[in-house]
Amino acid sequence: MRRGTRIRLFGVAAAVLFAGWVLACAELPPFGGDVHPYGERAVAAALTRHTANVVSSINFDQRAFDTLGEESVLFAAVLGATVLLRLARDERKVVPAPRTVLPATRLLGALLLPVALLTGWYVVAHGQLSPGGGFQGGVVLASGLHLAYVAADFRVLGRVRPLAVLEVTDALAAAAFTALGLVGLAVAGAYLANTLPLGAFRDLASGGLVPLVNAAVGVEVGSGVVVLLASFLDQAVEVTDT
Repeated sequence: MRRGTRIRLFGVAAAVLFAGWVLACAELPPFGGDVHPYGERAVAAALTRHTANVVSSINFDQRAFDTLGEESVLFAAVLGATVLLRLARDERKVVPAPRTVLPATRLLGALLLPVALLTGWYVVAHGQLSPGGGFQGGVVLASGLHLAYVAADFRVLGRVRPLAVLEVTDALAAAAFTALGLVGLAVAGAYLANTLPLGAFRDLASGGLVPLVNAAVGVEVGSGVVVLLASFLDQAVEVTDT
């Protein structure tokens, strides 16, 4: 396709999207208005399902199918990066040289690593109760694990990062989210319907299906980000041209 044809097609598509955006904005309530039907319904639904964190209720219950798509995008991105950054025929891996780190940096990293991992698990486990959730907690877990690289070197990170296990865990967590939707389909006839016992409001086991879906997202995001960063770090530290 010629460049001029691509530009014309883009112009037509952009005009259609812009027109739809303008029409959608025209139907919005006035800025600062007192009527917020979506927010009111979202809060009411969260309270009905015993989910104290309304954001988690929206992500993992009211719009859980959308969240499944977002998780699938991350999984596809990790898979694509892993395939594209795999070892080429004209490349080989070398053992990275040890790096000298200040004792204060090493000590700070050793102290912060378990704290960061504990914080990440806390954010994931309490996603239905307090701000945070699977996406945020998963990123905290992955970032905390890489304190081993910042405070020591790449070889230490390799020892505390079971990459083969995390690759399998990433796939299993993504599959678990998809499988949890079948529970609602079997019980209520709707995919990802929240049909599990709701528990007591503000309890750790409250929210029905929400904490399970949230945990699957946390494990998938944490594992996926570690695998993604491993692909880039391998290229930067270990891989050289033959």
